[in-house]
Amino acid sequence: MTRPRLALVPGEPAGVGPELCVRAAQRAWDADLVAFGDARSLRDAADALGLPLSLAGPDAVAAPGVLPIVEITAPRATAFGHPDAANAGSTIAALERAGRACLDGAFDGLVTGPVHKAAINDGGIAYTGTTGLLAAQAGREVVMMLANDIVRVALATTHLPLRDVPDAITRDGLLRTLRILHASLRDGFGIARPRIAVLGLNPHAGEEGHLGREELDVIVPALDQARGEGMDLAGPLPADTAFLPAKLAGIDAVLAMYHDQGLPVLKYSGFEQAVNLTLGLPYPRVAVDHGTALDIAGTGAADPSSLFAAIAQCARLAAARGRA
Repeated sequence: MTRPRLALVPGEPAGVGPELCVRAAQRAWDADLVAFGDARSLRDAADALGLPLSLAGPDAVAAPGVLPIVEITAPRATAFGHPDAANAGSTIAALERAGRACLDGAFDGLVTGPVHKAAINDGGIAYTGTTGLLAAQAGREVVMMLANDIVRVALATTHLPLRDVPDAITRDGLLRTLRILHASLRDGFGIARPRIAVLGLNPHAGEEGHLGREELDVIVPALDQARGEGMDLAGPLPADTAFLPAKLAGIDAVLAMYHDQGLPVLKYSGFEQAVNLTLGLPYPRVAVDHGTALDIAGTGAADPSSLFAAIAQCARLAAARGRA
């Protein structure tokens, strides 16, 4: 493979996704981008930014200012910052068609912009997130990992109420997550022997059972079994010190037990360059690590750094798969 072909889904047409894609279309990439989505919202975003944009057929050659597109028309035009539930179906269709195109081998990777969950649910579609949608479509178990230039953080549980987290952490679930994470670091990122730091659930990693027994009863047995399978693991570690630079030295990824245990550190260390990866799919999927930013949509104030990082990361992963 010389140049990967990437599907690019802008996401919510009333959010910042279309304008970020317009900015991406002004640059040359080490991949060929093809948008999946609503042409009208992309043109409106280009007009708002005062940038040139020529939308071409999906087989056209991408170039600065030229963006090939698989058009999936939103039934209603939207004003910036005002999602319309009537467009929920087309927003989901863009994700599904792009994912299917990757599964079918027509594309080598998928880059997704932000969607508005409330607008999709208000449109009568039960939707909890794109990660779950793509996993169900592919029939795969997946792991969410966020990454920037400083740290990679994978999650044992994702969008759960805090009171539900302990019951959701099981030995089998942790083993499944570690296997996916380990294989992705090895095969996708080219790390021959990944070293993974695993956080404890409780303060001070449970303090030998005095602050909770989840470490002793669930996490340690899972880590022992994973080590028996050849994985290089540190932990369970107290989360309050695990992200110190000295502790991260030599660590290729951190596995956090829940969403807000690991992600605040990652976002503080470099939110603008952070990306969201879905590990375990048969193709690389990388998303922006931010929402639709409805309050600034159409103003030109949205920072494209996360989308640019997502495209670059997806292109690298796709090229690595092509060489394997």
